[in-house]
Amino acid sequence: MSMMKKTLPMLLLATALTGCSTFERGDNIPLCAAIGGVVGGGLGATESSAVAGWGALGFGLTAAAYCWVHGDEDGDGVTNKNDKCPGTPKGTEVDADGCPVPVEVVEEVVVVEEADVVLVVDNLLFAFDSDVLQDSDKALLDELAGKLKSEAPDATLAIAGYTDSVGTDAYNQKLSEKRAVAVANYLVAQGVPQASIVGVVGEGESSPVADNATAEGRAKNRRVEVAIDRN
Repeated sequence: MSMMKKTLPMLLLATALTGCSTFERGDNIPLCAAIGGVVGGGLGATESSAVAGWGALGFGLTAAAYCWVHGDEDGDGVTNKNDKCPGTPKGTEVDADGCPVPVEVVEEVVVVEEADVVLVVDNLLFAFDSDVLQDSDKALLDELAGKLKSEAPDATLAIAGYTDSVGTDAYNQKLSEKRAVAVANYLVAQGVPQASIVGVVGEGESSPVADNATAEGRAKNRRVEVAIDRN
């Protein structure tokens, strides 16, 4: 064998390894395989026997396989033989298996603080010219007192009484005050702290919620309203 035949295989072998090192930096498989094929073909060209030719072809395939095993097709830093997620987009953070690292999504929770709401109980109705609580009113006040004691013990209450337009302003003013006091006294009797009742007033006939020209409207105006501030 001539010096040329001895030297050329060594040069081609170095070329094959250079191709593999290039492939490890993220170049594509065809380049590495092509280098292996060129090396194999070059070796085949330096020999005359069929055995040498087949040996050259085997070397080319071996070189290509070596590049595949030790290369990094997608450039994620994990060799192909260990990469369980080939083809990962460039720049994607991966784990030891070459798979994308799950990105934790942090949801921002926005807490909306509602302004203090004043609840108004306005369906406490009275008979004509009366400040006596009806059974329906007592049932409503019993429920209200229970909720205040269990759910809003620090709530404050403002109680206002009203009348319809029948009668003089002075008479209706007094009647409205009596209605407000009747509701306040009942709530206290049911366990609502007297200190939580910050206002008991009579508004007379000054603020109707319905038409005083009809009996139905006048019945709605004979009322007591309880404004509850739950702080």
